[in-house]
Amino acid sequence: MLNLYATQNTILGNLQPKSKLAQSISTLFIVLLGTLLLTASAKINIPLIPVAATFQTMAVAIIAAAFGWRIGVATVALYLMQGAMGLPVFALGSGFAYLMGPTGGFLLGFLPAAFIIGKMADMGASKNFFTLFAIMIAADIVIFAFGFTWLMAFAGSVVWLDQANLMSSAYAIAIEPFILWDTLKMALAAMSIYGGWKLLKSIKS
Repeated sequence: MLNLYATQNTILGNLQPKSKLAQSISTLFIVLLGTLLLTASAKINIPLIPVAATFQTMAVAIIAAAFGWRIGVATVALYLMQGAMGLPVFALGSGFAYLMGPTGGFLLGFLPAAFIIGKMADMGASKNFFTLFAIMIAADIVIFAFGFTWLMAFAGSVVWLDQANLMSSAYAIAIEPFILWDTLKMALAAMSIYGGWKLLKSIKS
């Protein structure tokens, strides 16, 4: 983690201190603060069964776009480790068994999503709202795909799915209700990063 850094194409990269030691220390605190943000985004939720509607995907998108892929992925990875160890950071449960359960694929999907958004941010994509929004939507689709595929692997033992029509049942329960919700969250996330760049520019000018 001490070797992590943010590029100058990210908001964090423009705010971090220049010395390597100070960057390493600040990165540790930033990653920890990021996990707190992810926890808060999970706790502010609509407790639907079995998949809660949370602000987690929005938080992942903001963190990855603002920090870049290295610190973004490290933050998400630490958050998932905290949950796997039993810390109450998830929306509806905790522990390794919960993370590896039927809905855990959506949580694990945060990792590739953070990489996609963060990698593109490192290449300068976070400075354009429409480009960033499109990237965030693509990353969110990856989360859905990862979560749905994971869920189907458990489908035969999931009591809340219609065993006679597994795929359509899983889609109707775990995907369809969240499409509009996640689109709005990605729009808000992109607006937040775009606004952050504007604020940073005004401070520097």
